[in-house]
Amino acid sequence: MIQSTDKKFSTAPVAEKVENIVNWLEEKHAINVVAISLEKVNSFTDAVVIASAKSVRQAQAVAEHVYAKAKESNYEYLRVEGKDSGQWILVDLNDIVVNIFQDDVRKLFNLESLWADATVLYQAEAAE
Repeated sequence: MIQSTDKKFSTAPVAEKVENIVNWLEEKHAINVVAISLEKVNSFTDAVVIASAKSVRQAQAVAEHVYAKAKESNYEYLRVEGKDSGQWILVDLNDIVVNIFQDDVRKLFNLESLWADATVLYQAEAAE
């Protein structure tokens, strides 16, 4: 008997996943959270979420929290990059890529400008 090798990951809509990810980021006090839909703009992922952290340790804790909650929710998880330095941590959930930055690094790379014409799914009010 051949067993199915289909992945058993969440089939939740992207909008629902983005909402959950934004909540997870805010639970750990990430700031300036922005979620952008890339479904009609780019083929590498359906959405990108960008957030800032106030310290390296906070960025690492936020990334760990997102990974743990994604695993708990059965979302597909591919990898985390940049966790050791904590300046720019990327959590790749396949259909959604989460970027957690230190503010100065976020300003330097300005990812939001790459997709200026894309649909903004969520944008937190800027922290002072």
